[in-house]
Amino acid sequence: MLKIFTKKWLKSCILGANLILLSPMIHAQMQYPTTKKVEQTDNYFGTKVQDPYRWLEASDAPETADWVKEQNKVTFDYLGKIPFRQKIRERLEKVWNYPKIGAPFQEGNFYYFYKNNGLQNQSILYRYPVDKTEADAEEFLNPNTLSKEGIVALGGTAFSKNQEYFGYMTSKGGSDWQKIEIMNVKSKKKLADKVEWVKFSGISWYKNGFFYSKYDAPAEGKMLEAKNEFHKIYYHTLGEAQSEDVLIFENKEKPLRNFGARVTTDEKFLLIYASEGTSGDEIYVKNLETNGEFKTLIGGFKNEASIIDNIGDKFLLLTNENAPNYKLVLADINTPSNTWKNIIAEQKSVLQSVNFVNNRLIASYLRDANSAIVIHDTDGKVLHEVKLPALGTASGFGGKKDQKEVFYTFTSFIYPPTIYKYNIETNISTSYRQAQVDFKFDEYETKQIFFKSKDGTKVPMFVVHKKGLKLDGKNPTYLYGYGGFNISLTPSFSVSLVPFLEKGGIYVMVNLRGGAEYGEEWHKNGMLLKKQNVFDDFIGAAEHLIKNKYTSKDYLAIAGGSNGGLLVGACMTQRPDLFKVALPAVGVLDMLRFHKFTIGWAWVVEYGSSERNEEEFKNLLKYSPLHNLKAGINYPATLVKTADHDDRVVPAHSFKFISELQVKHKGNNPVLIRIDEKAGHGAGKPTSKLIDEWADT
Repeated sequence: MLKIFTKKWLKSCILGANLILLSPMIHAQMQYPTTKKVEQTDNYFGTKVQDPYRWLEASDAPETADWVKEQNKVTFDYLGKIPFRQKIRERLEKVWNYPKIGAPFQEGNFYYFYKNNGLQNQSILYRYPVDKTEADAEEFLNPNTLSKEGIVALGGTAFSKNQEYFGYMTSKGGSDWQKIEIMNVKSKKKLADKVEWVKFSGISWYKNGFFYSKYDAPAEGKMLEAKNEFHKIYYHTLGEAQSEDVLIFENKEKPLRNFGARVTTDEKFLLIYASEGTSGDEIYVKNLETNGEFKTLIGGFKNEASIIDNIGDKFLLLTNENAPNYKLVLADINTPSNTWKNIIAEQKSVLQSVNFVNNRLIASYLRDANSAIVIHDTDGKVLHEVKLPALGTASGFGGKKDQKEVFYTFTSFIYPPTIYKYNIETNISTSYRQAQVDFKFDEYETKQIFFKSKDGTKVPMFVVHKKGLKLDGKNPTYLYGYGGFNISLTPSFSVSLVPFLEKGGIYVMVNLRGGAEYGEEWHKNGMLLKKQNVFDDFIGAAEHLIKNKYTSKDYLAIAGGSNGGLLVGACMTQRPDLFKVALPAVGVLDMLRFHKFTIGWAWVVEYGSSERNEEEFKNLLKYSPLHNLKAGINYPATLVKTADHDDRVVPAHSFKFISELQVKHKGNNPVLIRIDEKAGHGAGKPTSKLIDEWADT
């Protein structure tokens, strides 16, 4: 829940060849703002490091706001001179304008589903009775009514056990801060209950209320940058003020821990998940029937673990303890872990998740970054595999214990998102709804290519392009990656790619080390002191594409967001000669100070810390994009993207990086920053803002 979230909204398009021809003409008329420098030097283990743009860390300061306006003026003046910009936006808007409908899920006597008619800023939650059809659906909750600009987004939701109440979270302007409100399910009327300063939380109902996680309110003016410490779990009783909420769990000795609460389906146990960062869990269990003390089921923060459900007093536990590709065990809190029964043993493929429905275990695996769905009985015996329509990504399969049918969504790069209804007993999938997109899918193809990275490691990448592609080295190519935080990149359709592919572009997605595509070992080989492997993999992908004449350095763009923004920043500073365009979005670009802001401290387990020990400091300094810009280098044409409400990766990373880049860059390639207003890290961004951003990209 604390991972630096990026993924699918960061896949987009450029018109590389045209932009390359145009950029020198525009650049010659462009002057960058002069960014003030201050005297600021920090001492790390005897090494002095200057930080002249420290003042830009104060995101709410008037002088920072003035700087943002000046930078945006230069950027949007430049973009406004590109004659085909509006045509790109028009095509994006047209292809974006199709109904987007999520897979239905059952709650009580209703099916619920999310739907966006095409260009609505936020998707709407609808429902219809289980004995009727989607044609009888009514609007249940419309986030578009919560703000005129469409910047209030719906987050996590949960129905009470008796189906009487519906809890939902909203966030404004893309911030991670959320507010919980309650609706009466039958009347759809909102209750007076309001819970604020919620972050990294779920809503877990129990009796006449729910458990949730929150921080203390930040200091005035520091809401988007103050370090998040002392996470706590509370219980809110319906009808009472938040000030009356009961503190359930905290750790006063460990300010940098996060806690999440969950109640088992039978309401017998309260589960507390604890984390000290983005890797490793502890799980504590409290018997709610006896109101006993919390007991530790998983301790040490050494492994990833999650409880699927309980069977009596035992727990179906997904874990990578002594199983880098994960296994499912039946855990007993009263016995040592080495005595727990293996239900689904570790496989060659990575076990991503398990759903427990209709007394069956629906296991989702990754095979070379493609989905495979296998049905097991409760003893782990394989019953059958779900037949998927192609290589791609299948998601969903959630349901109640007594359901015989579930829904799932299948997608791939050139396969439109399609919802299937799956009968667990007969193992039959029936097409329920396929997205109708204005795109000729059958004119394109996808290949999965394996190449060797710098150290000989075999790394996969997906290559998408029109059929009959000519390998002449002149194809505009958009190379996308992430490579971190145990996050997998899997095939999916992205509407933002359509104009680029239609113009003959190549889209490439690389499955870098640091992700979860091949289990925990793959993750570990791309983190901490081995982070350089991730950059080597990405550079290796670029070199392979150039060697095999898919593209060349004059037609190659690299892109990534968040941790992927770090990836782009590191690669463009290490190999500025290899790329024509660099698109680092909401990136972690100051590796010496990322842990100082909001939830950045949680990434220390992934990156290390400039303050923890000298070895980690030297490693971070070696690749930190901000600190590796060199004077007199002709860097790629760069569009740094960030937002003024990003409180996940604070915009100071991007502000400082572009300031240094504009001073040190030498050449005709434009180096710009695009700062979105009333937007955040990406989640919940209104459709109108997404279309604007990708047109400019």
